[in-house]
Amino acid sequence: MRLSYTLDYTKDVVALTPTILELEKVGLDLLWLQEAYSFDAVSAIGYLAAKTNTIGLGTAILNVYSRTPGVLGMTAAGCDHLSGGRFHLGLGASGPQVVEGFHGMAYSKPLTRTKEVVDIVRKIVGREVVEYSGDTVSVPLTKDAGGTGLGKPLKLINKPDRSIVPIYLAALGDKSVETTAEIAEGWLPFFWVPEMAQQVFGAALAPGLAKRSAELGALDIVANTTVAIGENLDREVLLQGMRNHIALYVGGMGARNANFYNDLAQRMGWVDEALAIQEFFLTGKREEAAAAVPAAWLDQATLVGSASFVAERLAAYKESGVTSLDITIPAGVDPVATVEQLRSLM
Repeated sequence: MRLSYTLDYTKDVVALTPTILELEKVGLDLLWLQEAYSFDAVSAIGYLAAKTNTIGLGTAILNVYSRTPGVLGMTAAGCDHLSGGRFHLGLGASGPQVVEGFHGMAYSKPLTRTKEVVDIVRKIVGREVVEYSGDTVSVPLTKDAGGTGLGKPLKLINKPDRSIVPIYLAALGDKSVETTAEIAEGWLPFFWVPEMAQQVFGAALAPGLAKRSAELGALDIVANTTVAIGENLDREVLLQGMRNHIALYVGGMGARNANFYNDLAQRMGWVDEALAIQEFFLTGKREEAAAAVPAAWLDQATLVGSASFVAERLAAYKESGVTSLDITIPAGVDPVATVEQLRSLM
C-alpha cells in the first residue's frame, strides 16, 4: 500500500512546510490538500510544488461546480507542470451547503456534472480541441444555450508535462461509486471499515469495475484512518478527534432525511446508533453525539494501539482492497515518527 497524509483546511501550509519536508524524507508517498470554503487548495499545491521534490501532491477535493471544467483542466495541467508530474486531481460533487451556500452555484445533477467535468479535463490535459455537448456543460457555449454564438473550439496553449493526470473521485452513493470504479484512476471513499467494505460498497464497485477500461489500470482505493502507535496509549484521548469527526458528518452534514453519511453508517449496520448521533447533534448536544459513536467503529476503522495491533489492522485494510492508506495523526503525536513506524510495519 502507498502511504498518504491529508492536510485539512484549518492547517497553515507555510508553517507546516518543515514537517512536510521531513515526511517526504521518511517516505510519505502523497500529500492531499482539502478545500471546502477555506483557503483554496490550488495555491497551496503551487507553493508546495516549489518546496518539495518527490512527494505526490493532490486535491481532496475540488468541487466540480465552482470552477468551470476549463479551469479545472488548466489547473490539472498547470499543477502537474509545477510539480514535475506529481499532481493528482481529486474531484467531488461536495454538497448544496458549500456549492450553493458559499459559491452561489446551483447544485444540480451532481453525478452527470462530475462525469462531464472528467471528460473535459481529460480532453484539456490531452491537449485536444475541446468541443463538448453535455447535459450540464456545453463548450463552446452556443447561442441557444445563452452565449453569443461567437465562441470557437480551442485547445490548451501549453503542452502539458503528461497527457494524463490521474483523477480521483470522492464518492459515497452506489451510482457514484460505480461511476468512479468505471472512469477514475482512484477513489476517495469516506468512513472505510475494512470488515464492512464489501457489504457496503461491493455491489456498486463490481459493475463499475466490469466496465472499466484496461488503460486506466487498477483502481487506487484511498482509505483514511487515524494512526498512533505505541504501548499504553490513552486511546480515548487520541480517538476523540475521530469521534467528533464521525459525529459531525453522521449527525450534522445534511438534513434529518437527507444525510448521505448517516445513510452510510446505517448501511454499515449501526442503524440505531446513527439515528441517535443525528438526534443529539441536531438538538445541539454535540458531546452526546460524539459519545454515541460506537466503540466498534473506532476499533475497526483506526490504527491506534500497539505495533502488533496496528500490523494486524494494516493486514485487514490490505485484504479489504485498500491500495493507498491515507492517515490522520492526532494532535500531540509526532507525524514523522509515526510515518517511520508505519513504514516499518508495512
